[in-house]
Amino acid sequence: MLTSLSIRDVVLIETLDLDFARGLGVLTGETGAGKSILLDALGLALGDRADSGLVRSGAAQASVTASFQPSPEARTLLDGNDLLLGAGEELIVRRTVKADGGSRAFVNDQPVSAALLRELGGLLVEIHGQHDDRGLINPKGHRALLDVFARSSTREVAAAYQTMRAAEQALEAARTALADAERDRDWLAHAVDELRAFAPQPGEEAELAGRRAAMQRGQKIADELVQVSMLLEDGDGGLSKLRQAARILDWIAGDHPALAEALSAVDRAINEGSVAEDRLRDAAQALAYDPAALEADEARLFDLRALARKHRVQPDQLADLTEELASRHEAIEAGSEGLARLEKALADARDAFCNSARALTEQRLAAGAKLDAAVAAELAPLKLDSARFRTIVAPLPEVHWGPHGMDRVEFEISTNPGAAFAPLIKIASGGELSRFILALKVALAEQGTAATMIFDEIDRGVGGAVASAIGERLARLAEDAQVIVVTHSPQVAARGDTHLLIAKSSEGTVTRTSVRALDDNHRREEIARMLSGAEVTEEARAQADRLLEAV
Repeated sequence: MLTSLSIRDVVLIETLDLDFARGLGVLTGETGAGKSILLDALGLALGDRADSGLVRSGAAQASVTASFQPSPEARTLLDGNDLLLGAGEELIVRRTVKADGGSRAFVNDQPVSAALLRELGGLLVEIHGQHDDRGLINPKGHRALLDVFARSSTREVAAAYQTMRAAEQALEAARTALADAERDRDWLAHAVDELRAFAPQPGEEAELAGRRAAMQRGQKIADELVQVSMLLEDGDGGLSKLRQAARILDWIAGDHPALAEALSAVDRAINEGSVAEDRLRDAAQALAYDPAALEADEARLFDLRALARKHRVQPDQLADLTEELASRHEAIEAGSEGLARLEKALADARDAFCNSARALTEQRLAAGAKLDAAVAAELAPLKLDSARFRTIVAPLPEVHWGPHGMDRVEFEISTNPGAAFAPLIKIASGGELSRFILALKVALAEQGTAATMIFDEIDRGVGGAVASAIGERLARLAEDAQVIVVTHSPQVAARGDTHLLIAKSSEGTVTRTSVRALDDNHRREEIARMLSGAEVTEEARAQADRLLEAV
C-alpha cells in the first residue's frame, strides 16, 4: 500500500509531500491543474522511463520518493535481489532524474537497476489509464487470476509435473547410458573378465610395496650377516682365536695374578661373543626371505600398476572400477527390461499429470463461464452495454506444458456488436479501458497483483447514473484495497474516503502546482464546483450535500 509520496522539482511541482491511507482516495482539480504530473511522478518512482522533460525549469534534477507497506510478493522479489527488509520496515523507493537525462534509482537507500524498479513497481501499484499496459492488461497474469477466482490450487498439478519430468530425465539418461554401453559391449566383457581374474583389492598396492621393500632390505642384511658370522665363527674368526688364547692362559694363569685376571677377561669376552652369535642367528632367522615370494610380489605389484595405467585410474580404484564396468555390462544384458520399467514409470507419471491437469482445466472452464457472467453483469451499468467479454481456456502444445497445467488463459473483449473478440489491449478508448478494467476487477472479487490501484479519469465521457455506478464499484474495491482515482465526476468524488485537490497558481512568470487535503466543508465546496462550473451556486451546494449524504 502507498503510504506517502514526496515530489521535488517535477515540471510544475516545486515541493509536494502527500500522505495516503487505505480506502478510496480521490484527486480532483481543474483541467490542466497538474493531475497528470502527479501520476507521471509516481510512474517515475515505479520504474517508468526517465525523461529529462520532467525536471522543473531551472532545477538541476527532479526527485520522487514513494513509501509503501510492502506486499509478500514485493518482499520475495527484494529478498531474491539481496535487498532485505526488516519486519515492519517500510519500503522506500527513490528516483532522481537530472536535467541532462541521467537517472538513478534507490530502494531503502540501496542503488537498484531501472529493470528491477520496474518489476517491483508492478507488484506495488497497478495504474489503469489512457496508456495502461500493466496489471490485468497483461495476458501473462490471466491464468493466475482465473485460478484465484476459481479458488483452484496448482500444487497437485505442479507435483505431478515434477514427477513426470523426473521420469523423463531418468528414461533419457538410461537410454543414453545403454546406447553408450552397447557400443562398448565387447570391450566391457573383456575388461570385466580381466579385472575379475586379477581381483584387485583396495590398499593392495601399498601392502605389496611394503612387503617388497622389507624383503629387499632383508636380502641386503643377510649378506652382511654372512660376513659378520665369518669374522666371529670361522676358524680364523675372533671367537676361535679368543678360545685359543683362553687355553694358553689357563696353563699359565697360576704363575701370576695378572695372568689370572687376563684369563677372566678373555672368558667374559668369549661369553659375550657367544651371546652375539645367538642374536645373529635370531636375526638371520627373522630376516630370512623366500626369493620366490619376492619375485611373486614384485610381479603382482608391477601387473597391478600396469592395469591401473591401462584404465587410467589409481591402483586402489581398480576394485570400484571392476564393479562399475560390471554394472555397465549387466545393464546391457538387462537393458531392455530396465528401459521397459522406466517407460512404464514415465507413462504412469504422464497419466497422473494429465489427469490432474484435466481436472484443473475443468475447474478453469467452469470458473471462466462464471467470470464471463459476472463481468457481463457489471458492463451495462458502466455504459458498456454493447461490450462482450469472454475467458479463453485453450490447450497448450505439449512442449509448453508445465507446473501450471496444460492451458492457455486469456481475457478477450468485443466492444461493438458484430466485432471480433480481441485482447484487452486492443480497446481503443482509454475511458472504455479503465471502465472495463474496473468491471473486471469487481468481478474478480478484488483479486490483483498489487495492493494499490490507480484509475486515471475512469469516468471520462460519462455522467449521471453511469458515474454513480463507477463510484459505487470503486468504493467496493476500496473495501479491501487502496484505490486512488483521478476524476472529474462529482458522483465519484463523493464516494471518496479522502479527497485531494490539485490546483495551479501563477506568480509572475512562475507557475506552480499544489495539492492539499480537503476537510468536509472544503470537500463539499469542491464537489459543488464540479457540479456547477466556475461559479458555485447554492443549488450546486445542495446537490453536493445530497451526493455526500447518499454515501
